[in-house]
Amino acid sequence: MPRPKVHPANRLRAYKACLACRATKKRCSGTFPCSKCVRLGRADTCVPSPRTTQRPTDTTHPLENGSGVSDSESRPTTTLSSIPLTDQVDHNQLSGTSHSTAEPRPVSPETLHRTHPRMLRNLRGERVYVGKAASLSFLQLVRDTVAQYIGPSQFSHNVKSEDMLETETPHDIPPSLDDTLDSYQLLGYYRAYSSATSGFLYVLSDAEAMDIVDGLIDPTARQDKTKMALADIIIAIGAQSTKRAPSTERAERFFFSRAQRSAFEGMLENPSLELVRLFLLMSFYMLGACRRNTAFMYLGVAVRAAVALGLHLTELADAVPSPEQHQRARVWMSAYILDLLVSSILGRPAATVALRSDSEHSSIRYTQPESHMAMGLLASYKVSGILEEVIARMYSKEGASVDVAESLLAKLKQWSNGLPGPLVEPPDLDFDEPAARRHIIGNLHIACTYHFAVIIVTRPFLISVLGVRLARLHGGSVDWLSGDSLREEPAHSNLATACTDSAVYMIQTCSEVYRSGLLLGNMCILKAFVFAAGLVLGFSMFSRREADPPLDQAYKEALEILRVLSEQSAQAAHYSEILNYLGNAIAEQRQQLMHHSQQNKSRYVSKLFSLDDRRPSMEIRGGLDTPDRPLTDTSAIPPDANGMQLPVWDSFPFIGEPFQLQGRGNETS
Repeated sequence: MPRPKVHPANRLRAYKACLACRATKKRCSGTFPCSKCVRLGRADTCVPSPRTTQRPTDTTHPLENGSGVSDSESRPTTTLSSIPLTDQVDHNQLSGTSHSTAEPRPVSPETLHRTHPRMLRNLRGERVYVGKAASLSFLQLVRDTVAQYIGPSQFSHNVKSEDMLETETPHDIPPSLDDTLDSYQLLGYYRAYSSATSGFLYVLSDAEAMDIVDGLIDPTARQDKTKMALADIIIAIGAQSTKRAPSTERAERFFFSRAQRSAFEGMLENPSLELVRLFLLMSFYMLGACRRNTAFMYLGVAVRAAVALGLHLTELADAVPSPEQHQRARVWMSAYILDLLVSSILGRPAATVALRSDSEHSSIRYTQPESHMAMGLLASYKVSGILEEVIARMYSKEGASVDVAESLLAKLKQWSNGLPGPLVEPPDLDFDEPAARRHIIGNLHIACTYHFAVIIVTRPFLISVLGVRLARLHGGSVDWLSGDSLREEPAHSNLATACTDSAVYMIQTCSEVYRSGLLLGNMCILKAFVFAAGLVLGFSMFSRREADPPLDQAYKEALEILRVLSEQSAQAAHYSEILNYLGNAIAEQRQQLMHHSQQNKSRYVSKLFSLDDRRPSMEIRGGLDTPDRPLTDTSAIPPDANGMQLPVWDSFPFIGEPFQLQGRGNETS
């Protein structure tokens, strides 16, 4: 009976075996000298064995170990082992047809995408789509690559890696509030709401919003049902963004539940500006509640209602009175910005694709914005248009072009150079002032959107370059790896540097705001930005033999920001846990490389016996330079996050006595 097929990342056999173990068909530890050769006194002759590859056929895909797998049994690989070679083969080789007479072509300025779309399970077990531009797809590539080079680890092997983290709908919703909110509390929640949405949404002016919220203070005031729902969702977002307290949590759940009921009680029958505003704000709230699929669907409702109202047809703005033009423009730009951000984070097609007016951004009927909120909205709208172009031109094909990437980066640079002063400078106010906080967080959101766009543009080239560096780091001394296959394309290297630089700049900016004490309790989009930057930094660190102080410092700051946000966000806690485990994998990689380097210092002598020759993961408990810190700070996880089932990471194969000493378990002689 044939053995069941095992995914390469789950195999226990070493990535490379030595000549002696391969000749005798014995299990090899994969270190050089390996544990068996050291024990038998032949460490000086222990060298890696060259690999042989079989000629691929039309129905099989070549694998590194020479075996083939049929099309029906294969899935897109996300490891980087073939990057140095794949970029140099022609189209016939990629399709499985080999021509021995074909001349090798020079390295192309394009690079193939190594991330692939994924189908993850949601809370109900349904499969949901996540595109190849999403950080979750990049995460899977990093996991597979880490497993390839250091073996299974807590980072790479996760029993729930195919699940998309979502929280349950809370069931303990209070039917009413015990204490009536006074005007001071409502004002505090509104200020938190305006800071949380600054730079992303501007669906209501301050005067309009305060007029609506005032209706909650006076119970006798008769307001339209839709306006009452808007007041409820504003307070719910403000309470969600405020530092957690029992009364705040009750207010958040009560007001959101009431707004949600109003939204589905007859409001969907007739499109209106208030309906678009309400579903936009409900989508924003759901992002903070760790329910991204619900947020994505609410966005679809808001966009379709906006289309029914013709908000996207900015050239027809003269058909409505001038004051209403500004309202319609603000709502449409807010819908477009949030739609592009959510779609980019999840790698899904945006609901506003092909709805954008053919006219230029400047034709938006929004006369010279004077307020900071208006300037921030217009800037975010313009950079979101570039982000839409990034997704369309960089990820709609099999490969990413250097020329396209450089043209997109030039557009982003031109956009950043044209930003008005208030969007790139701190306010001339005391930072304790609510207006100063809204100003700073709005600027932070705009800056992080810019850095996120740069990361999305340049990440395919970072993957290509780091694949070459990892192969060179682990196999540069092996004779079966030619020098040409380990050569970096200069254009790719420049773009890869831009990717890591942008990630560092983003984390530094976020850290400055965090140290100033201005971060909100829940920042629904910022945490996704920080996670995307953290993955880039961690992957770059994994490809280096030694520490790079700026990268390591930025990575620690990203972990700290996510730790703080995880106090109120299950999503941030999940991101923090993933990056903590990646930090452990980085430390293990460095320890293995150091151990290998020390053993190869002399060709005449090697260490014969050591009690410290254990798998590094048995000793590394706190990741990078944190020996006294637990692997995951469980105290930062909210104890009452309803339905939050954080992934249960397996510790295979690092549990049990047989694996305490490398190469001792399951070894036959």
